[in-house]
Amino acid sequence: MNYEKVLAVRSNKAIYQDGKKVIKVFAKDFSKSDCLNEALNQARVEETGLNVPRVLEVTILQEQIAIVSDFIPGKTLSQLIETSANHLAAYLEELVNIQLLIHAKVSPLLSQLPDKIKRKIEQTDLDAITKYELLTRLSSMPRGINQVLHGDFNPSNIIINPENKAYILDWSHATQGHPNADVANTYLLFCLEQKDMVAAAYLDIYCQKTQTPKKDIFRWFALVAAMRWLKAIKSEKEILKKWINVVEY
Repeated sequence: MNYEKVLAVRSNKAIYQDGKKVIKVFAKDFSKSDCLNEALNQARVEETGLNVPRVLEVTILQEQIAIVSDFIPGKTLSQLIETSANHLAAYLEELVNIQLLIHAKVSPLLSQLPDKIKRKIEQTDLDAITKYELLTRLSSMPRGINQVLHGDFNPSNIIINPENKAYILDWSHATQGHPNADVANTYLLFCLEQKDMVAAAYLDIYCQKTQTPKKDIFRWFALVAAMRWLKAIKSEKEILKKWINVVEY
């Protein structure tokens, strides 16, 4: 496989283009089960009919596990926003429309979001009282909702191809559960990038389009913040801590 064209490099993975394929190569110490789960998530979401890159194979390359999938040409929605700031509202509306397409799907074999949140809270180094309050809040949240949730939905995970067709990338955090949690998570991702005004504009568009009261989204803030605590860097934890410590909005 050709490793010459690097698309992205992260601390625990590197992504390459090889013709019409994308190869995501994980670090040697990366969990094999997490790699396989990411590929499985993507395959399950592919079966819903959403526009996602097809998983072509999972393989071992130079003792490192890799996921090979379709290469989707085009620009990310994040790139389009950066180069056309005057069209921010239109791009955010497109982001919301794509998110609604995701939430309209079901995939019964995806992990349940409440189970994932509970596991993440229990793994954190937060104090016992905070963990108890978070788990108590989680127990009061709506159950039995099985809509597909992306889990890391933001403009950089949307590719607009030359035919103006949107493809959704990176399904490693996909679960099934309540869509308001996914919206709260997207809002949080904007805030972690210091884009509070964009976050507010995104939430306004979503709530207006779906007639969802903002307070219903806010109820998930502490939980989605806690879910990101484990892998957050120090500057992010300062923001997350404020969200986690707020009992009611």
